[in-house]
Amino acid sequence: MLSVTLTKDTSKNVMIIDLKQLHSALSDEIEAAVMRVLRSGWYILGTEVAQFEEAFAAYHGVKHAIAVANGTDAIELAMLAHNIGAGHEVITVAHTAMPTVTAIEQVGATPVLVDILPDTYLIDPDAIEAAITPKTRAIIPVHLYGHPVQIDRIKAIADEHNLLLLEDCAQAHGATFDGQKIGTFGDIASFSFYPTKNLGTYGDAGAIITDDDAIATRLRQLRNYGQDRRYHNVERGVNSRMDDIQAAILRVKLQYLDDHNNIRRSLAQKYNEALQHVVLPIEQANAHHVYHLYVVRTPRRDALRDFLAERGIQTGIHYPIPIHRQPSQTDLGYSAGSLPITEQSAEKIVSLPMHVHLTADEQQHVIDSINAFGELQHD
Repeated sequence: MLSVTLTKDTSKNVMIIDLKQLHSALSDEIEAAVMRVLRSGWYILGTEVAQFEEAFAAYHGVKHAIAVANGTDAIELAMLAHNIGAGHEVITVAHTAMPTVTAIEQVGATPVLVDILPDTYLIDPDAIEAAITPKTRAIIPVHLYGHPVQIDRIKAIADEHNLLLLEDCAQAHGATFDGQKIGTFGDIASFSFYPTKNLGTYGDAGAIITDDDAIATRLRQLRNYGQDRRYHNVERGVNSRMDDIQAAILRVKLQYLDDHNNIRRSLAQKYNEALQHVVLPIEQANAHHVYHLYVVRTPRRDALRDFLAERGIQTGIHYPIPIHRQPSQTDLGYSAGSLPITEQSAEKIVSLPMHVHLTADEQQHVIDSINAFGELQHD
């Protein structure tokens, strides 16, 4: 039996993520960057955006980064630039945030949802192969929770069937597969900079990366009403422009991304070494996990969350309702049990506190509490 105090303790208030602390640590640099923009008099698609695009492309070793308004737009515009739309099918997963599927529907295509692998919660390459039809035009693998998908296998499938490979990297900034940064395997990749991301800003923002010169040019037009120059619209576009304040903040935070990812990995290692009675996340041998989320699994998920909440520990579920079971998606035609691993996982997963300012004492409190809960279940 563990020697752990089981009394309630909400005074610790361990947050799943703490954006205030993250800002506090970088406040001088970030506030200086914001003031630089405010004094410049140029606030949208200005110098800060151009410099962030250059830095983000260089970080990935690609030719082009195109800054957009949010991560959903990044997925949508990447498909529009490749002429994907009505009558086409796009394969992805139901175990993801809604924006992945929202973007597919916004271009008029049909999302085809496939099951996941039980150990990583990532898209199953065999399920992709089985879902391809004459209408399939693209595959969107989601590098979920910070762990890369089996991108080598998926790229081989995409190449064999001449399909667009669009990597959804919203949760995996800086992750690698076989030493190569994710987002650089496919034809194109999308990123979100929502505030909670490993590279997050102070509002909505996103980006697309590509090595294709023609696609990059088209994306820059599409994001700005289809203009190739001011007041000259060569095609129908949208308004999806990053503002310079967000770009300036991202330029600061990009410098710390790898260091912050290493902190996340150290926190994950401590969890892995000390947690008991829950199924831990895995890292495949050829993957470099950046732990946007630290997700464990237990059949007593709700009871565990209640137990932790009583001790001041915040948790989350990413994601409690698979997309094919959402009330808004009933017309997709999936029934209960059609994606069994996805559905079983959604009932058991729980996200633990994971952020770069999680203290050793806070993490130990989480570990002790989870282990105490597990011991109680075995009494």
